[in-house]
Amino acid sequence: MAMDPSVDAPSSQRAMPGAHRWAVALCWLAVAFDGFDLVVLGAVIPTLIETGDLGFDPASATLAATVGLVGVGLGALAIGPLTDRFGRRRTLIACVASFSLFTLLIAVAPSLEVFVALRFLAGLGLGGCLPIALAFMSEASPDGRAGAAVTRTMTGYHVGAVLTALLALLLVQELGLDWRSLFVVGGVAGLVSVPLMWARMPESEAYLRAREAGAAGTQVASAPVAALLRGRYLRISIGLWVASFMGLLLVYGLNTWLPTIMRAAGYEVGASLGLLLVLNVGAVAGLVVGGRVSDARGNKPSVLAWFALAAVFLAGLSIRLESQVLLYVAVFVTGFFVFSAQVLVYAFVGQLYPTDARGTALGFASGVGRLGAILGPSITGVLVTAGIEYPWGFYVFSLAAVLAVVALSFVPADRPVADPVTTA
Repeated sequence: MAMDPSVDAPSSQRAMPGAHRWAVALCWLAVAFDGFDLVVLGAVIPTLIETGDLGFDPASATLAATVGLVGVGLGALAIGPLTDRFGRRRTLIACVASFSLFTLLIAVAPSLEVFVALRFLAGLGLGGCLPIALAFMSEASPDGRAGAAVTRTMTGYHVGAVLTALLALLLVQELGLDWRSLFVVGGVAGLVSVPLMWARMPESEAYLRAREAGAAGTQVASAPVAALLRGRYLRISIGLWVASFMGLLLVYGLNTWLPTIMRAAGYEVGASLGLLLVLNVGAVAGLVVGGRVSDARGNKPSVLAWFALAAVFLAGLSIRLESQVLLYVAVFVTGFFVFSAQVLVYAFVGQLYPTDARGTALGFASGVGRLGAILGPSITGVLVTAGIEYPWGFYVFSLAAVLAVVALSFVPADRPVADPVTTA
């Protein structure tokens, strides 16, 4: 049987005793780099604007943030067919290496133009990390436990974000180091992880079995994106893409503008910043619980319930609460459902597509979702400019969650019996 070169993997790349633990840890680490990238630019923008270093002003800072997200989205869209063609291991290592190298080069960027270009290139590499890691964890998890595996891996995203915020506080504010130090630390950490991944990261056994059995077939290899839109997968793909778009619109919109909206509602500045922390703590709790509920009750009913409850609690935040305790509880519960709802979409993707198309499917779900990540802060920014961010910001967010529920209601609970992705 003719085999793809990527299948002829040495034994060191295949799962060995203890290899699963390494795979879990390294996939979690790859997702943590995404959390680093979420926070690092926001941590240095105030310094860049205040000092005018490299010619930064508010407009160019917005450009740098947007271009980076565009790079991440394009990277996610492009990586799916590559990881289904060349394997999870090689493409994940390549993505981490690319992201790390360009992040390190940002520290020596001589101009604003080079800074923005490097952010775009780093985003291309970073965009592949999350879908590859989630594809691997979906395939490596025991039957019936994919939801918990995916949500547990995604805790790395929030831990990476929190650690980066603490690192910025230590290096820039406490030690007085230059903003470039953050990019040095992030880039070096990524580059150090590359040889560790090469030595310890196995290839996905499910991927190897599919390739060795010839399960990928010529249809997926030659037209992987078209395969996602063939037959009954058209409805599945569109529904999941809409849900992912709405989910990341909520994640980035809330993380960007929650303190501003809360200040407009009359809450103190200190309280509004604390609420952002509580929101993300709720997110981690929601990831842990959401994965277990999904495995026990099924992906579709769980993700529908999570988005529906997110809509309710987002709308509820439009009611001003006098009690600080009730306010923090309300924000915690909102974060609990909002952030994990998006991750449950990824778990649903892993369930509905076969192994030979899973990387492409996750890449497109993530890439389309990144468009929501760009649009979310922009929509809320318009409301802020108009002076109506409170309460209309919460109403817009609630509507996005409702639209996700509507889109997911058209997605079947299980993979189609006649699989148009792998059959002629």
